[in-house]
Amino acid sequence: MNIAELRGQKVLVVGSGISGIGAVQALCRVGVDPILFDENAKLQMEEVKKKLLPGSHAEVLIGTLSEEAERAIKLVVLSPGVPTDTAFVERFRGRGIPVWGEIELAYRIGRGKVIGITGTNGKTTTTSLVGEIMAACREDVDVVGNIGNPYTVTALDATDETVTVAEISSFQLETVDQFRPDVSAILNVTPDHLNRHHTMENYAAAKEAVAGRQTKEQVCVLNYENAYTRAFGDRCPARVVWFSSARKLVNGFYLEDEEIYQAVDGEISHVMNMHDMNLVGICNVENVMAAIAVTQAMGVPMETILAVVRQFKAVEHRIEFVATKNGVDYYNDSKGTNPDAAIQGIRAMSKPTVLIGGGYDKQSEYDEWIEAFGDKVKCLVLIGQTREKIADCARKHGVQKIVLADSFEEAFAVCVKEAERGDAVLLSPACASWGMFPNYEVRGRLFKELVNRLEESE
Repeated sequence: MNIAELRGQKVLVVGSGISGIGAVQALCRVGVDPILFDENAKLQMEEVKKKLLPGSHAEVLIGTLSEEAERAIKLVVLSPGVPTDTAFVERFRGRGIPVWGEIELAYRIGRGKVIGITGTNGKTTTTSLVGEIMAACREDVDVVGNIGNPYTVTALDATDETVTVAEISSFQLETVDQFRPDVSAILNVTPDHLNRHHTMENYAAAKEAVAGRQTKEQVCVLNYENAYTRAFGDRCPARVVWFSSARKLVNGFYLEDEEIYQAVDGEISHVMNMHDMNLVGICNVENVMAAIAVTQAMGVPMETILAVVRQFKAVEHRIEFVATKNGVDYYNDSKGTNPDAAIQGIRAMSKPTVLIGGGYDKQSEYDEWIEAFGDKVKCLVLIGQTREKIADCARKHGVQKIVLADSFEEAFAVCVKEAERGDAVLLSPACASWGMFPNYEVRGRLFKELVNRLEESE
């Protein structure tokens, strides 16, 4: 099915968030009058309609979809927050109706070159860095996807000269069909979102879909130090470029003695020292190596790449230095929404650390995260739905000082009391923010606000 075939047909967009609204706007621009549907019966019809562009001819339905309306649908466009295995979605698939997501729709209507970046952790930092590197040598660059800018909003304005850099989540990759980026990257695959994907095999398969339709003329950048991505390298249809933070490679980018090198068939060239960048932690060295590999594959000269890398600052909420107050360094890692991401956060700390953890339960296990504390964490302050579960796990691993807080503000006050001059306070929760906050951004911004309110003592 191509876009021209959709004119005059019924297209159902499911979900009224930014992805759904973006899809509706794109469909309207190509001459399709879509139906915007949201199952949340608590939503107000007029409030949803206000999100649409003036003059939009999209129909809006809230709560339920009649059987007659269902049978008229020729294409379903799912927002990433809508699970693909619900009975509602399966009914359409059972009738042979295509089910796309935002990424697939945008890819079908867009033009130009596409870079697709996924992984459990590091996506936003790597995508942002790749976007800045590409913008240093190309005039028309769009950074889209899970990073917060719907791909569908920019796709129709793309030309053959456009480079689209897309951060893509596993939820978005569940609904790709023909999507085939020119360069892809899978940074890592570690347990996350198992309440949605159910098994690690399903989750890994979703991530692999970013490269699933590529050819040997295209490039996929993979992490040699991750078991899932290393295994995928053997069956990846694209030409693989590896990166490693732990060993010397015959081909690829690797870290050795704080220096980054590139190997091509065993021929070694020095790239840069890891301390020549503003980012901290081995996780960010991996992100930088991935970004270098991606942009080099896109034809960017190495001198341009390194000039951008050296000036690039950490993205908001990802091991972000906030301020030093009364001799204590405060770091915002609110984007550490799973244990593996939070492991990278604590590994980046070089001082005794008071750590805020806890939040929404995504059915994660916390043993490896707590084992990574070593002797760094002097006090663990826990909040949210998972606080008791994490506390039990921490006690099992010998963590001595654990404080349970009833609110984020209370947790922060505990940190201020416990941290001494020369310490660090780190917000790196290992959990999603839901239940206490609408998203990790709100959580991180509250942390920064509380830090910046602190007064310096005499």
